[in-house]
Amino acid sequence: MVTKLKIDFVSDISCPWCVIGLKSLEQALGRLDGVASAELHFQPFELNPNMVAEGQDIGEHLTEKYGATPEQGAQTREMIRSRGADLGFRFDMDARSRIYNTFDAHRLLHWAELQGRQRELKMALFETYFTKGESPGDHAVLARVAGEVGLDAAQAAEVLASGAYAGEVRERERFYQQQGISSVPAIIINDQHLISGGQPPELFEQALRQIAAESMSQEQ
Repeated sequence: MVTKLKIDFVSDISCPWCVIGLKSLEQALGRLDGVASAELHFQPFELNPNMVAEGQDIGEHLTEKYGATPEQGAQTREMIRSRGADLGFRFDMDARSRIYNTFDAHRLLHWAELQGRQRELKMALFETYFTKGESPGDHAVLARVAGEVGLDAAQAAEVLASGAYAGEVRERERFYQQQGISSVPAIIINDQHLISGGQPPELFEQALRQIAAESMSQEQ
C-alpha cells in the first residue's frame, strides 16, 4: 500500500539551495516508488522582498547582506555548482550576475498551480535564472518561460500585468513566516514535519520513509 504524503516546499526562485533541495527531494521520492507518493506544493518565500526592480549586483548584495568576502563567495559558489552537478542541475555562476525581485514570479507560480503546471514552471524558472542568468523579475521573460512549459503565454502576461494573486501570495508568505520559517528551503511534510536546507537525497529518503511508516501505522 502506497502512503500519500503532502509536501509544501517553501522556497524562492533566487535561492540556489532551494534548487539543490528540490532536486534532492525528487531523487529521494524516486527511490520511494511503491512506498510513498507525494502531492507537492510550492509555497512562496522572498529572500529579498525589498529588492528594487532592476536588481542588484550579486557580489555587492552578498557582501552587504552576509558580510562575505570575495574568497568566501567564490568557495560558496563552487560548493553550489558542485552539488548541483551531482544532482543533474547546471549552475552557470558567470551567467548569474544580479539578484532580482521575485514577487511576480511567485504570483505566476500561484497561477501555474491552478493550471496544473506549477512544478514545471518552478524548475524552468530555476534554469532561467541559475543556468541562463535571465531575470525572474522581467515580465517578458516570465511569460515566455510559461509558454515554454505548456502554459498560455498570453494569459501569463495578463496575469503579470494585472497584479493578480498578489493578495494570495502575500497571505501565504505571512502564514509561513508566522510558522517560524525564516530561511529556505523549508520542506514541510503532512503539515507537521519540517526538513530545512539543501539536504542530500539520502537524508530526505530516510525521513520520508520514517514519516510514511508512521502515517501507515496511524491509519491501521
